[in-house]
Amino acid sequence: MERSTVLIAVFAALIAALGLVPKFTLAFGVPITAQSLGIMLCGTVLGAKRGGAATLLFVVLTLAGLPLLAGGRGGLGLLSGPSVGFIIGFPIAAFVTGWVMERVQTNVLTSSFIASFMGGVIALYIPGVIGMALVLDKSLVATFGLVSAFVFGDLVKVAICGFISFLDFAGRCALSPVRCVLCAVRYALCVVRCAVRCALCAVRGALC
Repeated sequence: MERSTVLIAVFAALIAALGLVPKFTLAFGVPITAQSLGIMLCGTVLGAKRGGAATLLFVVLTLAGLPLLAGGRGGLGLLSGPSVGFIIGFPIAAFVTGWVMERVQTNVLTSSFIASFMGGVIALYIPGVIGMALVLDKSLVATFGLVSAFVFGDLVKVAICGFISFLDFAGRCALSPVRCVLCAVRYALCVVRCAVRCALCAVRGALC
């Protein structure tokens, strides 16, 4: 019980830490951040119940006013913004990711890819698109067209999550599971940061 509590707290902090990666805000107000990678990892590493609990803790603290979302955002005001569906969907996504991870009977790497895609993309997009459609007063089809800009970045996160989970479950690191994941996430953050910078450079180059 005590170990589970520590893991839940650590992974809630991990999601918050991923918010330090610079966000890229799309024209319609929803930012692309690395925090959904943390949601996926909660599910693949902790499982459905603990992963969902860690993400729920993060959401509760954020809505309570702590500036834990990317860009230092927090408070109940988030529930009136276009990201409301994604925020509400965080715990659902982590739970689904863990649930799929626990039930897919294949190797860890493949299971992680499937679980993180089903939970961190499909299960997160459903409430995310619905919430954004309601706030922006657009149809679901039009809203899905807007969030399609997320897809490539989320697929990159699925790949990163899969490899990190593989390292954790395969025991390729002599460190404890939590420290192993944190080390891998530190490397993943560098990769994501470089990818964001390259994308921004490409956009600037296209505008010049």
